[in-house]
Parts: sequence; structure tokens; C-alpha cells
Amino acid sequence: MTYNFDELIPRRGTNSYKWDSAADADVLPMWVADMDFRTAPAITNALRNRVEHGIFGYTRVPQAYYDAVAGWFSRRHSWDGLQTEWMMYTSGVVPALSAIIKALTHPGEKVIAQTPVYNCFFSSIRNNGCELLPNPLLREGDTYRIDFDDLERKAADPQAKLLLLCNPHNPAGRVWTREELERLNGICLRHGVMVVADEIHCELVFSGHTYTPFASVSGECLANSVTCVSPSKAFNIAGLQIATIISADAGIRARIDRAININEVCDVNPFGVIATIAAYTEGEEWLRQLLDYLEENNRCFRAFCAERLPRFPLARLEGTYLEWMDCRALHTPSEELEHRLAKEARLWLNAGTMYGPEGEGFMRWNIACPRSRMLEGLKRFEAFMQKK
Repeated sequence: MTYNFDELIPRRGTNSYKWDSAADADVLPMWVADMDFRTAPAITNALRNRVEHGIFGYTRVPQAYYDAVAGWFSRRHSWDGLQTEWMMYTSGVVPALSAIIKALTHPGEKVIAQTPVYNCFFSSIRNNGCELLPNPLLREGDTYRIDFDDLERKAADPQAKLLLLCNPHNPAGRVWTREELERLNGICLRHGVMVVADEIHCELVFSGHTYTPFASVSGECLANSVTCVSPSKAFNIAGLQIATIISADAGIRARIDRAININEVCDVNPFGVIATIAAYTEGEEWLRQLLDYLEENNRCFRAFCAERLPRFPLARLEGTYLEWMDCRALHTPSEELEHRLAKEARLWLNAGTMYGPEGEGFMRWNIACPRSRMLEGLKRFEAFMQKK
């Protein structure tokens, strides 16, 4: 079956956070990270069958859920031996991160994050009374790399207890290599820092790059990590609120389980469970076609920018569907540029400073939309720049 990702599906009036947050209905939203594509038909069909039952009481998570997660990561990512007892479910990756920080730190301790990075890392650290310890990524040409020397210094801080790893990285677009992950873990092990891997974008990886689950790199990485995964990004089901926390250490799992209950995110809804099983058992062909479409979107986006917006270089996109544009040539603060684009160009992008001070001068674009809509956003940006 061939899936139509060019279809323009109206989303306004559906209480979409992405589309219904702007007061002006003419604003084109290319900001928050959800897609403008319908999810895989296998998921829709499974949910439809559940709806027709008509009773939506408290949900028991069945063995089929754990089998689906383990089978998917073994089949697609060579993470073998994933055991049911290693897995815990919760209502999303952000609640998972918050619960893990609560479980494994004390207020006042420090958590390392590699900035610029997903903004909810900051709130999860802050909300648990901890302090952010930034390990800024180094920008080199059109990409980023980990500053391992700085990481060694930061990890040596006796108050540093965790490192939040974004793998693949949002918004830098990196898909970390096995060698990079192994080196990162070596530093963390030397200093007693545990790695918490947010791998929500793990399926969104382009040709020539390979996602490696952090915990699959070695026995040492498995023992020194907690991993958070969800089908929500790849299958556009974030609103169904489901995620899996994976840890091989029974003692750590007990502490996280306690924190999940303290935070009251221990229950999930039936639709998230059903959608996860359907995605991981029947969604692979849909995902393959989605990745082909996103990769072509990336090629078209880059070609447009190279030809018509050469002042605004892009980071190389290895994974995710989030373009990272360097707008420093404008000498305009990112937040001001976000506001002006929304008001004057009717285009909503994310200001780079949302992801830390290292994002100043950058803007993040979401290209997970029909190609015609993406090109319309680029034309609005170009027209805005021609008026400056």
C-alpha cells in the first residue's frame, strides 16, 4: 500500500496545540514537534476497534505491550535481550524524565545536559530542585559534536549525578555514533554519573546514519543508563500519552517506580497501549514510506535555502524532522525574530533560545508536513527577508 503524505489535512478547530494556539488563523505553524500527517492505518484501525467496544475503564497493560517493544527494538535496532521486567510504562517521555530525576537525585544536585537541547530538559531539572550543568555542544561547520574535554570537567563535579542524553539530538539534528556514545559513557563511569537517554526520535533517522540505542552499546552502557522510548514522534501519536522506561537494574527500577507513583503518572490510557502495540507490530511499512518522504522534504528544504536563502546556513540533518537554521546574520534576538515572523510573515517558528543560550541567533523549523505546506513556509520567510 502507498500512503499519501501530500494530503493537506485541516487541523484547526481540533484543539490542536500546534494549530489552535495562534490567535491569528492565517499563521502557518512550523514550530512544535508533531506531524501534519495521519498516523499509520494499522493504529487507526486498532483504535477504532477499541472505540466500538464502548467501555473505557482503567487499563491493564498486557504482555503484548512488552513483547511489541522488545520485538521492535530487536528487529530494527539490534537491541536484543530486552526483558519484560526491565520495562515500566508511564504517560510520556517528559513525565518519565521528571520521575527519573526525582528518583536518582537529591535537590541541589546537578544534572548535565548538552545544550542547545530539548527545552523540557530544563524544566524537568528545575522542577526537581536540581541545577543544570551545561555541556555545550561544539558547532563545527554544518554540524555539532560533543565537547568531551568539557564533559570530563563537568562530570568530575561531585554534585553531578546524571547526564540527560538526547539521542538523536533535538535540535542539533545529530545521530550519535556508537563510538561517541561509548566515549561519553566512559567519562560518566569514571565520575559516577548515570546516563538518562531520551530516545524519542530514534526512528526518525536518514540514510547514511544509524541510530544506536545507548544501552545496546555495551554491558557497561546498559548498567549505567536508563532509557526512555515512545512511538509518539515517529507515528504522530503524542496525544495518546504513552512511553516506556527501560532499566536493567532492579534497584533503580524500584526507585523510579516510587517516583512515578509520587508524581501520579503511574496510569496510562487504553488508547496509548493499543497504539503502541499496533505501531510496533504492524507499522513498519508506513514508517518506511514516512522516512522516505521526510528525507525528500529535507532535500527540498536545503535546496530552497541554498538557492534563495544563502544567508541562513542549516545544520546537517541526520535525524529528527527539525531543521536548525542559523539566522545570526540578521543580528536580531531569536525571540524577537519569532515574534516578528508570526506577526508580519504569518509564520510560527521556534526561537533558538528556547533550547538554551547557545541557541541565540538560531531558529527551529518543523518539516514534518506536506511538501507544499513546507514550501509555503519557506516562501513566507523569504518574503519577510526581502522586506528587511
